[in-house]
Amino acid sequence: MREVFQLELQEVQERLVEISTLVAASIENATKAFHESNVNLAEQVIADDDKIDQLSVSLDELAIDILARQQPVARDLRIVVSALRISASLERMGDMSEHIAQLARYRFPEKVVPKSLRPTFTELGELDVAIAKKLTQLLTTEDVSLAEEIRNDDDRIDELHLSVFDKVLGETWKGAPADTVDATLASRYHERFADHAVSIAKKVQYLATGDWVGAEA
Repeated sequence: MREVFQLELQEVQERLVEISTLVAASIENATKAFHESNVNLAEQVIADDDKIDQLSVSLDELAIDILARQQPVARDLRIVVSALRISASLERMGDMSEHIAQLARYRFPEKVVPKSLRPTFTELGELDVAIAKKLTQLLTTEDVSLAEEIRNDDDRIDELHLSVFDKVLGETWKGAPADTVDATLASRYHERFADHAVSIAKKVQYLATGDWVGAEA
Protein backbone atom coordinates (compact mmCIF):
# COMPACT_ATOMS: atom_id res chain seq x y z
CA MET A 1 0.00 0.00 0.00
CA ARG A 2 2.86 2.36 0.78
CA GLU A 3 4.32 1.84 -2.69
CA VAL A 4 0.95 2.60 -4.26
CA PHE A 5 0.70 5.78 -2.18
CA GLN A 6 4.16 6.95 -3.26
CA LEU A 7 3.23 6.33 -6.90
CA GLU A 8 0.10 8.43 -6.41
CA LEU A 9 2.14 11.27 -4.91
CA GLN A 10 4.48 11.04 -7.89
CA GLU A 11 1.50 11.25 -10.23
CA VAL A 12 0.34 14.40 -8.43
CA GLN A 13 3.73 16.01 -9.06
CA GLU A 14 3.76 14.91 -12.71
CA ARG A 15 0.30 16.38 -13.27
CA LEU A 16 1.36 19.68 -11.74
CA VAL A 17 4.34 19.79 -14.10
CA GLU A 18 2.05 18.99 -17.04
CA ILE A 19 -0.30 21.85 -16.19
CA SER A 20 2.60 24.22 -15.57
CA THR A 21 4.08 23.34 -18.97
CA LEU A 22 0.78 24.21 -20.64
CA VAL A 23 0.58 27.47 -18.71
CA ALA A 24 4.09 28.41 -19.87
CA ALA A 25 3.09 27.76 -23.49
CA SER A 26 -0.12 29.73 -22.94
CA ILE A 27 1.57 32.88 -21.65
CA GLU A 28 4.22 32.69 -24.37
CA ASN A 29 1.56 32.49 -27.08
CA ALA A 30 -0.62 35.11 -25.40
CA THR A 31 2.17 37.68 -25.21
CA LYS A 32 3.13 36.98 -28.81
CA ALA A 33 -0.49 37.46 -29.92
CA PHE A 34 -0.65 40.64 -27.82
CA HIS A 35 2.41 42.22 -29.40
CA GLU A 36 1.84 41.02 -32.97
CA SER A 37 -1.96 41.44 -33.11
CA ASN A 38 -2.11 37.77 -34.10
CA VAL A 39 -5.79 36.94 -33.77
CA ASN A 40 -5.35 33.28 -34.74
CA LEU A 41 -2.82 32.75 -31.98
CA ALA A 42 -5.06 34.61 -29.56
CA GLU A 43 -7.95 32.28 -30.42
CA GLN A 44 -5.67 29.30 -29.83
CA VAL A 45 -4.75 30.53 -26.35
CA ILE A 46 -8.40 31.07 -25.49
CA ALA A 47 -9.36 27.60 -26.71
CA ASP A 48 -6.42 25.90 -24.97
CA ASP A 49 -7.43 27.33 -21.60
CA ASP A 50 -10.18 24.72 -21.43
CA LYS A 51 -7.55 21.98 -21.30
CA ILE A 52 -5.75 23.70 -18.42
CA ASP A 53 -9.07 23.97 -16.56
CA GLN A 54 -9.91 20.31 -17.17
CA LEU A 55 -6.49 19.10 -16.03
CA SER A 56 -6.72 21.25 -12.92
CA VAL A 57 -10.11 19.77 -12.02
CA SER A 58 -8.81 16.25 -12.67
CA LEU A 59 -5.81 16.84 -10.41
CA ASP A 60 -8.03 18.21 -7.65
CA GLU A 61 -10.20 15.10 -7.85
CA LEU A 62 -7.10 12.88 -7.57
CA ALA A 63 -5.81 14.83 -4.58
CA ILE A 64 -9.16 14.66 -2.78
CA ASP A 65 -9.37 10.93 -3.49
CA ILE A 66 -5.89 10.45 -2.01
CA LEU A 67 -6.90 12.38 1.10
CA ALA A 68 -9.98 10.21 1.53
CA ARG A 69 -8.32 6.84 0.93
CA GLN A 70 -4.78 7.25 2.24
CA GLN A 71 -5.35 9.74 5.08
CA PRO A 72 -1.80 11.09 4.73
CA VAL A 73 -0.01 12.81 7.62
CA ALA A 74 2.97 15.14 8.11
CA ARG A 75 4.88 15.93 4.91
CA ASP A 76 2.70 13.67 2.76
CA LEU A 77 -0.38 15.58 3.87
CA ARG A 78 1.33 18.89 3.13
CA ILE A 79 2.22 17.68 -0.36
CA VAL A 80 -1.38 16.77 -1.21
CA VAL A 81 -2.90 19.91 0.29
CA SER A 82 -0.27 22.08 -1.39
CA ALA A 83 -1.04 20.39 -4.70
CA LEU A 84 -4.66 21.50 -4.42
CA ARG A 85 -3.60 25.11 -3.82
CA ILE A 86 -0.92 25.04 -6.53
CA SER A 87 -3.41 23.62 -9.00
CA ALA A 88 -5.76 26.51 -8.29
CA SER A 89 -2.97 29.06 -8.84
CA LEU A 90 -1.91 27.42 -12.10
CA GLU A 91 -5.50 27.54 -13.30
CA ARG A 92 -5.62 31.26 -12.51
CA MET A 93 -2.34 31.81 -14.38
CA GLY A 94 -3.97 30.18 -17.39
CA ASP A 95 -6.88 32.59 -17.00
CA MET A 96 -4.49 35.56 -17.02
CA SER A 97 -2.97 34.30 -20.28
CA GLU A 98 -6.47 33.97 -21.71
CA HIS A 99 -7.34 37.53 -20.68
CA ILE A 100 -4.22 38.89 -22.39
CA ALA A 101 -5.14 36.96 -25.54
CA GLN A 102 -8.70 38.28 -25.37
CA LEU A 103 -7.40 41.85 -25.41
CA ALA A 104 -5.45 41.03 -28.59
CA ARG A 105 -8.58 39.56 -30.15
CA TYR A 106 -10.79 42.49 -29.19
CA ARG A 107 -8.43 45.09 -30.67
CA PHE A 108 -7.49 43.18 -33.82
CA PRO A 109 -6.21 44.37 -36.27
CA GLU A 110 -4.95 47.24 -34.09
CA LYS A 111 -2.27 46.93 -31.42
CA VAL A 112 -3.59 46.72 -27.88
CA VAL A 113 -1.45 49.50 -26.36
CA PRO A 114 -0.04 52.76 -27.77
CA LYS A 115 3.50 52.83 -29.10
CA SER A 116 4.84 54.68 -26.05
CA LEU A 117 3.98 51.74 -23.78
CA ARG A 118 5.07 48.87 -26.02
CA PRO A 119 8.63 48.57 -24.63
CA THR A 120 7.17 48.26 -21.13
CA PHE A 121 4.75 45.54 -22.17
CA THR A 122 7.45 43.75 -24.12
CA GLU A 123 9.47 43.46 -20.91
CA LEU A 124 6.40 42.47 -18.91
CA GLY A 125 5.68 39.67 -21.36
CA GLU A 126 9.27 38.45 -21.43
CA LEU A 127 9.41 38.35 -17.64
CA ASP A 128 6.12 36.45 -17.36
CA VAL A 129 7.32 33.88 -19.89
CA ALA A 130 10.61 33.49 -18.01
CA ILE A 131 8.77 33.09 -14.71
CA ALA A 132 6.46 30.43 -16.15
CA LYS A 133 9.39 28.40 -17.46
CA LYS A 134 11.27 28.69 -14.18
CA LEU A 135 8.13 27.60 -12.34
CA THR A 136 7.93 24.42 -14.40
CA GLN A 137 11.57 23.71 -13.60
CA LEU A 138 10.91 24.37 -9.92
CA LEU A 139 7.97 21.96 -9.82
CA THR A 140 10.09 19.35 -11.58
CA THR A 141 13.30 19.68 -9.56
CA GLU A 142 12.43 21.52 -6.31
CA ASP A 143 15.54 23.61 -6.93
CA VAL A 144 14.79 26.37 -4.42
CA SER A 145 17.19 28.82 -6.08
CA LEU A 146 14.56 29.11 -8.81
CA ALA A 147 12.04 30.35 -6.24
CA GLU A 148 14.33 33.26 -5.44
CA GLU A 149 14.73 34.06 -9.14
CA ILE A 150 10.97 34.06 -9.57
CA ARG A 151 10.56 36.52 -6.68
CA ASN A 152 13.21 38.80 -8.15
CA ASP A 153 11.50 38.74 -11.54
CA ASP A 154 8.22 39.55 -9.82
CA ASP A 155 9.78 42.59 -8.15
CA ARG A 156 10.68 43.95 -11.58
CA ILE A 157 7.18 43.24 -12.87
CA ASP A 158 5.73 45.18 -9.95
CA GLU A 159 7.93 48.15 -10.89
CA LEU A 160 6.78 48.01 -14.50
CA HIS A 161 3.15 47.64 -13.43
CA LEU A 162 3.40 50.82 -11.37
CA SER A 163 5.11 52.63 -14.23
CA VAL A 164 2.11 51.88 -16.47
CA PHE A 165 -0.22 53.54 -13.95
CA ASP A 166 2.11 56.51 -13.67
CA LYS A 167 2.08 56.84 -17.46
CA VAL A 168 -1.69 56.62 -18.04
CA LEU A 169 -2.46 58.93 -15.10
CA GLY A 170 0.19 61.48 -16.06
CA GLU A 171 -0.49 64.86 -17.59
CA THR A 172 1.35 63.97 -20.80
CA TRP A 173 -0.82 60.90 -21.50
CA LYS A 174 -2.62 61.36 -24.84
CA GLY A 175 -4.26 57.96 -25.12
CA ALA A 176 -7.95 57.53 -25.77
CA PRO A 177 -10.17 56.16 -22.98
CA ALA A 178 -10.01 52.70 -24.58
CA ASP A 179 -6.21 52.87 -24.56
CA THR A 180 -6.24 53.72 -20.87
CA VAL A 181 -8.52 50.81 -20.03
CA ASP A 182 -6.58 48.34 -22.19
CA ALA A 183 -3.21 49.35 -20.76
CA THR A 184 -4.49 49.19 -17.20
CA LEU A 185 -6.08 45.78 -17.65
CA ALA A 186 -3.14 44.32 -19.56
CA SER A 187 -0.69 45.49 -16.94
CA ARG A 188 -2.85 44.01 -14.18
CA TYR A 189 -3.06 40.64 -15.95
CA HIS A 190 0.72 40.47 -16.33
CA GLU A 191 1.20 41.43 -12.69
CA ARG A 192 -1.34 38.89 -11.37
CA PHE A 193 0.19 36.12 -13.50
CA ALA A 194 3.50 36.67 -11.73
CA ASP A 195 1.88 36.95 -8.29
CA HIS A 196 0.36 33.48 -8.64
CA ALA A 197 3.74 32.11 -9.69
CA VAL A 198 5.36 33.60 -6.58
CA SER A 199 2.66 32.03 -4.41
CA ILE A 200 3.39 28.62 -5.93
CA ALA A 201 7.15 29.11 -5.58
CA LYS A 202 6.78 29.83 -1.86
CA LYS A 203 4.78 26.65 -1.35
CA VAL A 204 7.31 24.52 -3.20
CA GLN A 205 10.15 26.12 -1.26
CA TYR A 206 8.36 25.29 1.98
CA LEU A 207 7.90 21.66 0.96
CA ALA A 208 11.56 21.38 -0.02
CA THR A 209 13.10 23.11 2.98
CA GLY A 210 10.52 23.21 5.76
CA ASP A 211 10.99 26.99 5.90
CA TRP A 212 7.63 28.75 5.55
CA VAL A 213 9.12 31.96 4.00
CA GLY A 214 5.73 33.61 3.83
CA ALA A 215 4.22 30.64 2.00
CA GLU A 216 0.79 31.61 3.27
CA ALA A 217 0.71 34.41 0.67
